[in-house]
Amino acid sequence: MAKILSLSQAVAENVHDGDTVAMEGFTHLIPYAAGHEVIRQGKKDLYLVRMTPDILYDQLIGVGAARGMKFSWGGNPGVGSLHRFRDAVENQWPRPLEIEEHSHAAMANAYEAGAANLPFAMLRGYIGADLPKVNPNIRNVTCPFTGEVLAAVPAIRPDVAIIHALRADRKGNVLLEGIVGVQKEAVLAAKRSIVTVEEIVDELNPPSPNSVVLPTWALTAVALVPGGAFPSYAQGYYARSNAFYIAWDEIARDRDSFLAWIDEHVMKAGPEDFAKYVGKKPVKSA
Repeated sequence: MAKILSLSQAVAENVHDGDTVAMEGFTHLIPYAAGHEVIRQGKKDLYLVRMTPDILYDQLIGVGAARGMKFSWGGNPGVGSLHRFRDAVENQWPRPLEIEEHSHAAMANAYEAGAANLPFAMLRGYIGADLPKVNPNIRNVTCPFTGEVLAAVPAIRPDVAIIHALRADRKGNVLLEGIVGVQKEAVLAAKRSIVTVEEIVDELNPPSPNSVVLPTWALTAVALVPGGAFPSYAQGYYARSNAFYIAWDEIARDRDSFLAWIDEHVMKAGPEDFAKYVGKKPVKSA
């Protein structure tokens, strides 16, 4: 059964140095507050997994928390490159970064396989693509019934999955609505999980047609962190700050300006600072 904890306690108990960590969220409900807590606690040697690493993983890579990353697309959406990610790959600053690149379809199927406790995922993919030439973890299997050759990738089984959601009840059941990406699969594939939420309520409201309820028995820890997905958005709570994604391009280009931003907005801040974004229009900085 999920324990309702403070974010600092949830991270301290469930994220360990050297862990494989998946922080999922597809444009919507990206767990920024939780990622910042991981940075504040000085977790290191993490192997990051995410379908679409953007600013949050740029921050984790830039502070030296990551030893590697498995991903299918990396960038500042709508803006351009992730400069801290690029600096780590090209210049090994602040440390070398191992990378393993896949397609979106392969990542989604690998999470599904992990959630089902299968060793690998199969898909019709990579036909004519060059990624198999540089990624030895993309292989082929032959269907024993039809003889069709399919692509195969290892299942994703994180040590810990971290997501942000809209609401939890007092038993630790969690409601996701809107664009949900692979949050459900990441949680079910992981050994441990942390879910930050906008609200803790007595009863979960009737779900909408595209919602997901994660049961308390499938989760490890739930933490109340209003605004915890900013500058991404939480449906019904606050909008995406497009201005911040644009501003990040300049902040992250320079190592010194990046480190100054981390010091002011992460190391000298806390989860409670995210609450100011709830119900507000997008702002220019975080």
